Amino acid sequence: MLQGLFESLFGNKHEQDLKDLLPILHEINALESWARKLEAEDFLSRTREMKAHLADQGDMSEILPKAFAMVREAARRTLGERPYDVQILGGIALHQGRIMELKTGEGKTLSSVAPAYLNALEGRGVHMVTVNDYLAKRDAEWMGPVFEYLGLSVGYVIGQLPLDQRKDAYDKDITYGTNNEIAFDYLRDNMRYSRREKMQRGHHYCIIDEIDSILIDGARTPLIISGPTQEDTRKYVEAKKAVQYLQECAKDPATDDYPEEPVGDYKVEEKNKKISFTDDGLTSLESAFQQQKTFSGSLYDSENFEYIHYATQALRAKLLFHKDTHYVVKDGMVEIVDEFTGRILHGRRYSEGLHQAIEAKEGIKIQQRSRTLASITFQNFFRMYNKISGMTGTAATEEKEFQKIYGLDVAVIPTNRPVIRNDQDDVIFLDEKAKFNAICDEIQEVSRKGQPILVGTVSIDKSERLSQLLTKRGVRHEVLNAKNHAREALIVAEAGAEGSVTIATNMAGRGTDIKLGGNPDFRARRAAGSDADDAALEASFAKEREKWIPQNRRVKELGGLYILGTERHESRRIDNQLRGRSGRQGDPGRSKFFLSMDDELMRLFGGGAANMKSLMARAGLQGEVAMNHPLLNRAIERAQNKVEERNFEIRKHLLKFDDVLNEQRKFIYDQRDSILQDDELIQRVLASVENSLEGFSEAYGSRKVLGEAGVAELADHLKEELLYSLPGKTSDYAHFTAEQAGEHIRALIRDELSSKEQDIGKDVLNLALRREYLMNIDNGWQDHLENLEALREAVYLRSYAQKNPLLEYKLEGFQIFDEMIQRIRLAVARKLILVRTKGLEQPAAVQMPRGEVKHQELNLLSRSGGAAPSQGARAASGGSGSGSRKGPLPGQKAATVVRSQPKVGRNDPCPCGSGKKYKHCHGA
Repeated sequence: MLQGLFESLFGNKHEQDLKDLLPILHEINALESWARKLEAEDFLSRTREMKAHLADQGDMSEILPKAFAMVREAARRTLGERPYDVQILGGIALHQGRIMELKTGEGKTLSSVAPAYLNALEGRGVHMVTVNDYLAKRDAEWMGPVFEYLGLSVGYVIGQLPLDQRKDAYDKDITYGTNNEIAFDYLRDNMRYSRREKMQRGHHYCIIDEIDSILIDGARTPLIISGPTQEDTRKYVEAKKAVQYLQECAKDPATDDYPEEPVGDYKVEEKNKKISFTDDGLTSLESAFQQQKTFSGSLYDSENFEYIHYATQALRAKLLFHKDTHYVVKDGMVEIVDEFTGRILHGRRYSEGLHQAIEAKEGIKIQQRSRTLASITFQNFFRMYNKISGMTGTAATEEKEFQKIYGLDVAVIPTNRPVIRNDQDDVIFLDEKAKFNAICDEIQEVSRKGQPILVGTVSIDKSERLSQLLTKRGVRHEVLNAKNHAREALIVAEAGAEGSVTIATNMAGRGTDIKLGGNPDFRARRAAGSDADDAALEASFAKEREKWIPQNRRVKELGGLYILGTERHESRRIDNQLRGRSGRQGDPGRSKFFLSMDDELMRLFGGGAANMKSLMARAGLQGEVAMNHPLLNRAIERAQNKVEERNFEIRKHLLKFDDVLNEQRKFIYDQRDSILQDDELIQRVLASVENSLEGFSEAYGSRKVLGEAGVAELADHLKEELLYSLPGKTSDYAHFTAEQAGEHIRALIRDELSSKEQDIGKDVLNLALRREYLMNIDNGWQDHLENLEALREAVYLRSYAQKNPLLEYKLEGFQIFDEMIQRIRLAVARKLILVRTKGLEQPAAVQMPRGEVKHQELNLLSRSGGAAPSQGARAASGGSGSGSRKGPLPGQKAATVVRSQPKVGRNDPCPCGSGKKYKHCHGA
């Protein structure tokens, strides 16, 4: 109530934001006539002047009005489009590091050019982030002439682009690319073995298109570069067979929930996508595995306990992940479908063996489970930029999350023309069958009149089901979903044509305008052909536009584009995005949602939806009758609010855990960068030796004479930490204090390393040390990622002991991180101390992750021989490029290794008998 009174007196926040932006807009408008008088070469000279001004003074506010006025004029000359005032307002908000909410069709792409130009003048690069490759390439080519007219270079990064072209694109002033590609390139850069191969030059400023989709919808899924592990994939098939004998626990019909002592083998949590076994269920599972002779002992034996995990994933795959809703099977592969956009997430795989369980369920070849080599979330990746901003048609509903997690304000920019779309009330049916019949009736009626209609569905399965019903009725239509995304541009271009019926999964076609009467530009390009010259293309444009004008007028008379939603989404924002496909730039249109009490949102989060449905059925309301009542509308709103709050808490919780890993990732990557640039790496080795000796001195005491016992302790310490044998006799050191002994040994090791440096040359030794450091860092970091993932799972159980899982994760996470850093430092020091000079002179090939440039580094061989790392990394986004050369260099003979003992797996018990896994014992 007080907030309402305050807003009535002083206006709300968004109105105040607009008032603050208007004076700057007036300055820009006042310079429009000045910009029109400039010659083409003047734009280039003015750009050089502004670059010099920023290099000297660094104040952008002084040159902002002129820069924006120049961009407006350059766009008018090159594109024939003069940015509206609302687009300029949006550009100012973007430059200020805010989120611009501008409705669909208002020209966000053009609005982003001015802030990108202004910030690129600093010479540190600007990243323009889009949601798919099509938009990245389209926007770069579309806006490229404007930037080039102003004297800036433009490039784009898309999937399968060769490495040399990627590096060239990142060196441009403006780089367009998808969120996936730019983030994966960052991870790949931090797996390089040479500075010259790094593609990105930093993270200065980025503008994120569809920022809500990237920073909110995509925030829960980390980006992972992974490599295969040695795992028996038959276990997934065995688990799939075993779980078919299990029965779900019976639910209480009155509450639709499990009783306190459920009868059955397992419980299902649809909301959280979890499966939990009862005691009887574990007994039944053990019997099933024994009957099919998977193993003969107990399920609780250490070698069999992992089958509980395989069985859990098999049940999740069977009951909670559905074909054509959560994934599709294409070309013998399980491809994940993005629940928000309906597009395939190429190369992405579910983690923790779930993807393999789904492959077993579908009866296709099971791929090896992967090992994480590098990982980052979009939340932490984009927080690395010095300044970020973004644009979308729907951000105000998520303003609290943007502010709390990213520190971003939302500026709501008004439309250029008033929105006249008619957003009608929802209609609700008792069951899904009645709802689909009513939808088909509505589509038939609307298409008969000729009004174009876009039907939004929440899954591929629903879109295909609706398509089958319309086909039976003889209604011509197009279906746009992840299975036919290749035709996306064509389908969306004609979605506004008279009589068109388009069924699309949620927000498929996002980023492309739907023009009433069809898209004349698209038709012109198709008619002219791909090899047409400029003159032929111009003639085709003129011809198609002449045809389009009366068609556009006709569709407007019919009421514009009709948006029909078949189901409410979890988030109001996604529903608003669907509505926003209609009513662009003052065009007419209407929207309406058809719902049922069987919809997933109502069923899972609607509170008393099930009771309400049974009550209506008892009251005699038939399924064919549409209902509209304030109680039902409030139930929908409550359900959406409940899901939005729940998802926000999940993302916030995950971020707190990921922040721990992020701090460690920053340290590791900074160390990697400094090693790539360090030409005195031998000093790092000497520092590791000194730290080890200082540790002994502190532990032993600074004033105490060593004596024979102390010398023995010192010898053991050096042998254990540095594998260094104490030279000379015990009596030579007995009269030293610990500090004096340390100084003496430091001098001996320093002389020994200097001798090796002189033998083979400083540069050769530095290259060898660099490779050794990087190899140890990469291998150690990969093990650390696995350890942290296991720790994260383990700390949740500590809440039962009244301990804070996050605090436990932080304390132990940093402890094992410090131990890893110490192991890396000592490992390199040990090798350099033990190395033979001859071994340093022999270069060896380095097998790098897929997509890396082929190159050679020097192999640092210990007395027992060394080997190049075999990483075989695969970017989860489907990284580009081919693998580097394997095997010996020309002129070298390949060594034949004969194994005298069976190979020990990383997760097998260590042969030394310690009881630990090999990777945590002698495999460390």
